[in-house]
Amino acid sequence: MIAFSKKTKLSPRAAVFLDRDGTIVHDRPGYYLVDEKSLKLYKHAPQALKIFQKMNYALIILTNQSGIARNYMSLEKSKKINLSLRAKLKNLGIDIAGIYFCPHAPKDKCSCRKPRVGLAKEALFNHNIILAKSFMIGDKFSDIKLGQNLKIKTIFLKTGHGRTQTLKYGKTIKANFVAKDILSAAKWIKKEKNRG
Repeated sequence: MIAFSKKTKLSPRAAVFLDRDGTIVHDRPGYYLVDEKSLKLYKHAPQALKIFQKMNYALIILTNQSGIARNYMSLEKSKKINLSLRAKLKNLGIDIAGIYFCPHAPKDKCSCRKPRVGLAKEALFNHNIILAKSFMIGDKFSDIKLGQNLKIKTIFLKTGHGRTQTLKYGKTIKANFVAKDILSAAKWIKKEKNRG
């Protein structure tokens, strides 16, 4: 589902697809963000997002929100949290091109829950994205699998669920790069782009 998607007529450009919780916003295992008042950005997230923006990447958030299916929050509350995040980032000079979220539980086996590509396909339909030059960043195995399913480069973060996911999946998380946080990921992407 779309929480926000900016309709533009920009020339084709690559995207940085971003997980939300544990990547941009503080998260921990067993915790659900169910209120916009609890929304807290990681310290270096704004700096990282500005680096991506300066490199002309479209910033697109793809997030699983099974808390809706589990009745921890309503669909409208989830949209409100996402729109609050967008507003918070906009106040910091960061332009989010789109926020897409899956409201289903794992047992629903929907096409939009990461690592399935439904959310990404919806974003690609709405934005003029050069997929081959894009990246996927997240703190979960499902984020990395999504990137691999899209055949783009992936960055696994140690923030959020990163450490517990490493313990659970170990070497099966075959990301192109493992970063301590989103800022480290941004610096790596900048180096990759400079290499051409």
